[in-house]
Formats: sequence, structure tokens, C-alpha cells
Amino acid sequence: MNQTIQLSTPLTEEAMRKLRVNDVVTLNGTVYTARDMAHLKLRELQEKGERLPENFGGSVVFHAGPVARKTDKVYSILAIGPTTSIRMEPHSDFVGRLGVKAIVGKGGLGDGSLQAFKKYGMVYLLAAPGCGVLHAEAVKAVQRVHWLEEMGMPEAIWVLEVSNWGPLIVGMDSQGNSIFHKIREEGLKKLEALVKG
Repeated sequence: MNQTIQLSTPLTEEAMRKLRVNDVVTLNGTVYTARDMAHLKLRELQEKGERLPENFGGSVVFHAGPVARKTDKVYSILAIGPTTSIRMEPHSDFVGRLGVKAIVGKGGLGDGSLQAFKKYGMVYLLAAPGCGVLHAEAVKAVQRVHWLEEMGMPEAIWVLEVSNWGPLIVGMDSQGNSIFHKIREEGLKKLEALVKG
């Protein structure tokens, strides 16, 4: 297994451009959750010239909707697993412009995202699906939550403090490499061999 690379937010473009597909990383610092509705709301605010709720420079966006509990006005995360990222494909250039340097999710993103990653120095990190409780163990605190009443728990933006979160695998890098392309190519080769056979 590759040596684990320790990363802390805010992430730098220089550090992201050094990462390659299949690198193993752990994260420390601030992570923002964002799903479909959050991306649309952020875009709407920016288009209107209104202030965004957070500064996303050097940030990590996690495609996830947590299960949280509130006790004595303090939230704790019970489980948080990655959601399918391809739904957020139309927003990759937008989050790149915001300064996001890493997206965490499952299933990968498309060619438009690869272009954005090359342009802005970003990476896509794979979080193991089905491990929501394990991912939650890395969350040390909920710092803030935005739009909870408006959007509900899964779609709100949760600002989380994480420690030693991982292992996360670089699935797409800023050099135009994607493990999803390689998997598809290998699958097509095997299918072609089966058809010929």
C-alpha cells in the first residue's frame, strides 16, 4: 500500500498538484458538506452578488449528508457517508472558482470535472461507502451548520472539524488522470475479448 500523505486545511494548490491517482491521504482540519441543493444555493447567492456563508479558499467539500444529534445546543455526528458525486458534476468549475481544493465522495466525477481539476489544481478523493459510522469517528466537532431549517439535515452545509480522517484514495488528480477511466477501459477490453471469444 502507498505511504499515507497527511493533509491539513487550508489545502494549497501546490500540494494538490503533487498528488497522483491511487495516493492515500488523511485529512485534518475543516470540511464542508455539500450536496445538490447546497451547490445550487451557493451558485444562486453568487449570481445575485450576495455573500456566501463561508470562505471556501483551500477547502474540502464532502458530498455527504450526515445524521446528527443535538444535545445541549451542541451537534454531534452519528454517521456520515459519501453520496454519489456525479450529481454534482455540473458544479465542478464553480467550486474550483470558489477555491475548493479537494472534493470527497463516491463514484467519481466526469470529464468536465477533470478539466476543472487541471485548471484549478484540485483532486477528487474517494471515501469508502458503507462506513458512515467510521467516517463520523473522525469528526471531532460541528463548528457551524447553514440552511438546516430551509433544506433539512442531509442537504444543509455542515462545517466539520476532522482529525486523521481516512484513508481516502485519490481517484482523480490535477494531471487529468482518473481511476474511473482506467476501470472503464479495462472493462471494455475484457468485454471485447469475451465477445471475440
